[in-house]
Amino acid sequence: MTTSTLIPALPDTPSAAAAIAHIRSHESEPVANHSVRSYLFARLLADHEGLRPGADYDTDLLFHACVLHDLGTAPASPGRERFEVEGADLAAEFLGDQGYGAKQVDLVWEAIALHSSPGIAERRGVLARLTRRGIAADFGMDADYVTDGQGAAVHLHHPRLDMVTALVDDIVRHAARSPRNAARFTIAGELARERAQNAGPTSLELAAAASRWR
Repeated sequence: MTTSTLIPALPDTPSAAAAIAHIRSHESEPVANHSVRSYLFARLLADHEGLRPGADYDTDLLFHACVLHDLGTAPASPGRERFEVEGADLAAEFLGDQGYGAKQVDLVWEAIALHSSPGIAERRGVLARLTRRGIAADFGMDADYVTDGQGAAVHLHHPRLDMVTALVDDIVRHAARSPRNAARFTIAGELARERAQNAGPTSLELAAAASRWR
């Protein structure tokens, strides 16, 4: 069995190709790879749970929610709101340009805006739940459903590089652009506070280093 048969294929549509090109032109390679891996882990979770593509969830919307979820951390983002909200806004703009309807856009917006909100995303429908769980799995959290072979295949095709540190750097940089971007007890606010108080790695980096994917 080849590695490519262990994991789902990426969607072969014009909008999917445009989404990949979009994140690779706006995000660093580690962050862009993270976004793609998040989709693959989300699909593996859906398969593990017996969810049926096209019946129980929309694979196309899941792809776009995962792949576009970190656009708010990109240097070209406006820098006036929390990165999750700006990412949701930028994803909505992209999907509107691709011809998606208002209901589809709103579902993706919600999934992205809530992706860092544990306990809330899981109660806002299957798309928001799978998006959050797929993203979390790429940090090594709650990824027991992924076999070693599947994990190796995902990382072979989409290398990890220095993802966690690169993403933390982007979040902290975005947080510094406006006080509204880094409210206390948000991920951005806490990462910015940790970086300001300690020259070493943040708690997120330490947790990721001790996780399954190292």
